[in-house]
Amino acid sequence: MSRRGTARLALAAGAAALLVLVVFGGLGSLVLMGVGWAGLALTAAGVWWMLTHTGWIRMLAALLVVAAPLGVLLLYAAAGLLWVVLVSLGLWALAVSAGRAALVEDTSPSMTERSVSRAQRPFLIMNPLSGGGKVERFHLAERARALGAEVVVLDPAQRQDVTELASRAVQGGADLLGVAGGDGTQASVARVAAEHDIPFMVISAGTRNHFAKDLGLDRQDPSRCLEALTDGVELRIDLGYLRAGAPADLSAERVFINNASFGVYAEVVQSPAYRDDKARTVLEMLPDLLTQPSGTRLSVRAGSLTMDGPQAVLVSNNPYARGDSAGLGRRERLDSGELGVLCVNVGNAAEATELLLRGRQGRGLTAATTREVVVDANAPVIPVGVDGEALVLPTPVHCRLAAGALRVRVPRHRPGVPHGAPPMDWRRVRRLALTMGRVAAGRGAA
Repeated sequence: MSRRGTARLALAAGAAALLVLVVFGGLGSLVLMGVGWAGLALTAAGVWWMLTHTGWIRMLAALLVVAAPLGVLLLYAAAGLLWVVLVSLGLWALAVSAGRAALVEDTSPSMTERSVSRAQRPFLIMNPLSGGGKVERFHLAERARALGAEVVVLDPAQRQDVTELASRAVQGGADLLGVAGGDGTQASVARVAAEHDIPFMVISAGTRNHFAKDLGLDRQDPSRCLEALTDGVELRIDLGYLRAGAPADLSAERVFINNASFGVYAEVVQSPAYRDDKARTVLEMLPDLLTQPSGTRLSVRAGSLTMDGPQAVLVSNNPYARGDSAGLGRRERLDSGELGVLCVNVGNAAEATELLLRGRQGRGLTAATTREVVVDANAPVIPVGVDGEALVLPTPVHCRLAAGALRVRVPRHRPGVPHGAPPMDWRRVRRLALTMGRVAAGRGAA
């Protein structure tokens, strides 16, 4: 189907979703929508109260989170209109899906790939503990050696400096550096690769594999990443750099390939219990962090944006997708030349509800893009999470972007290449459906 046809399908499905409610719900359709929005608001408020309270209040809030949507469904069923709501929701989902598909070509193109020759002396560092033992489970070291790579498997019994290992490999003639491990290890080796302008390779053997996801790599079978050694292409992507304190000592900068976090999340990852039980630690610490300020007040300068007192700040190597209000999903590209900045400041259930319902249009979240960010505080040091690693750094903390600093070698065929589907924009869909029709009509008349 053409883009014009897809845009028209989106408009037709959206109109049908409303028509079903009006025709079969009658005047009660307004009540149906009101009940639905009320259920969403109560659910969002329940989530906020769960995060900001403990004990019996948290238990009641959890009950509300379950009871609110269930009660809405029961009310619809009692009125004999549950099928009307489900059909309307299905049509609405079709409308949004078709609208986003129609807008795909309006988004910026994917990252540029360049054909390259095969590396002659690839050097790979593998962490056997990452991802619950994926290096051994997928026989990554043996497969990489069979393809001609030199492989160092880290010894869990002793601490090894991966930066030093990578630097020595380059001095010995390595023409590609690769990592099978977590994002923190990848960032350390990526810095060495960028400094020597040699290709860097990622093997998705970590737990969450955020960076691998944004590169489109196979996160289910990390052995497929090794195809980059034999049939690879190269991407030029950006790198984030972080420097703490006042002196402009660039040698003291740290690289981040994903993000640097400040405030609430950075406080949580400092806890020794976080590594062993992340969910429990977050639930235990959030109430105090969100409702009882510790005395440390952040301030952010990001280009023309100045923000005082945010609860949480996320600075990312390239912005997250516009439809991702939390900033925890996928980055559409890694070569935009800009940092993404998300500042969260939510003080009560109403603001939390608005943030959850409206996303980046909510008052509690401010988003920006820039090349440099300064995070300061009314304290000499602050906790910072850098690619998930817990640090305590002197203030102010400077973040900058080095555009095109890293050459990344990836397989030519990757299952997760981002499509870059944009968030829904009804005005653009309507303009696309009508304007293209007028252009076609004009050409026919000529």
